[in-house]
Amino acid sequence: MTSLSVETLAADAAEPITSAGNAQLGIAVLAGIAVIVLLITKFKMHAFLALTIGSLALGAFAGAPLADAIKSFSTGLGNTVAGVGVLIALGAILGKLLADSGGADQIVDTILAKTGRRGMPWAMVLIASVIGLPLFFEVGIVLLIPVVLMVAKRGNYSLMRIGIPALAGLSVMHGLIPPHPGPLVAIDAVGANLGVTLALGLVVAVPTVIIAGPVFSKYAARWVDIQAPEKMIPARPSADLEKRPGFGVTVATILLPVVLMLVKALVDIVVDDPENGVQKVTDVIGSPLIALLAAVIVAMFTMGRAAGFTKEQLSSTVDKSLAPIAGILLIVGAGGGFKQTLIDIGVGQMILDLSKSWSIPALLLAWLIAVAIRLATGSATVATISAAGLVAPLAEGMSTGEVSLLVLAIGAGSLFFSHVNDAGFWLVKEYFGMSVGQTVKTWSVMETIISVLGIVFVLLLSLVL
Repeated sequence: MTSLSVETLAADAAEPITSAGNAQLGIAVLAGIAVIVLLITKFKMHAFLALTIGSLALGAFAGAPLADAIKSFSTGLGNTVAGVGVLIALGAILGKLLADSGGADQIVDTILAKTGRRGMPWAMVLIASVIGLPLFFEVGIVLLIPVVLMVAKRGNYSLMRIGIPALAGLSVMHGLIPPHPGPLVAIDAVGANLGVTLALGLVVAVPTVIIAGPVFSKYAARWVDIQAPEKMIPARPSADLEKRPGFGVTVATILLPVVLMLVKALVDIVVDDPENGVQKVTDVIGSPLIALLAAVIVAMFTMGRAAGFTKEQLSSTVDKSLAPIAGILLIVGAGGGFKQTLIDIGVGQMILDLSKSWSIPALLLAWLIAVAIRLATGSATVATISAAGLVAPLAEGMSTGEVSLLVLAIGAGSLFFSHVNDAGFWLVKEYFGMSVGQTVKTWSVMETIISVLGIVFVLLLSLVL
């Protein structure tokens, strides 16, 4: 999948659909992004429609024939959905099984029962990070908020001391670790190795989440000292279940795709022989599609059947998991269309040409572009997709490790300073019962810390790799 995409991108980049100069292309990019930002922020248009209209506007501003712009957008949308659509669907199914079977509650209860008062913020990071692996950020928030509020109330903690570590765990997973949609699309766009990106992402994520979570929560709790709002403590997802899956088997199931992908990456590095029998096997079982599919099938038994689900209930759970991701798939696909339009009008080559005379490192450039789009649109996914399309040509000639770091730089930039144009900002504000100012001082600052630490650790790793 990845190699095909890289070849396609290279071929498309070599034959731009316009012959516009760099100045006109630069103006076209700014105008296209401005259209998207205006439609999302001013007119409250859905991101799918905004990206579609913005892609066509981008082609028009660059002087491309409308038919060619439509073709570029359609091709990019199709390639992106084909590349990551199934993975997003499998991740949604796994997350739904985790929630409905009581597996998530089992993880939470087990860890909290074994954690003392001083270790509670660290336990919240662990819970959020493990549960956040297969879940979309918004789903993770909805799943974890009851836990955060109950722990804060039961232990008489400041809400920020418990909430910030949980949010940090979810956010870092969302921005840096596949199989989340943003990192997957960026990996596909720049031709990165998924296993290597996952491994390096974990290296970056661990110190980042420690500092942005438990450490920063001490200060956040001083700045905004509030208690859990009573009205926001809902019923637990598995409250009506007679039995739940065990802790160990639930964790093992969630981590199964991660382990399979890491094994593939390790074998690729150690063996490095495509004809080797072991590498052939790990290349299959460690591919994202097979790894996630295996986890879903295993979860049907270790989670679904363990919770007493009938075949009909399992089918219903899978069915319910797919409906909410329609919007995400369309946004990701439209983002891929925008990315392909950028490439086809020659913007990628323009950045490649201009960057040769710049002293700014490619990794920092990728981060800055993602930051700018994140601040403008409020969407981490849109920022990741758009930035990946812009900087994809910079990956040519890079080593495997450097290309993976490029993905992580984009992911880190996409998390920078969440504010009022981000749905996540309002989710956190309403669930925690904070004012806009309090949300900025806690949630927004935490996101910025994650983003800045992320690029710092990426740049440090680049010195080694």
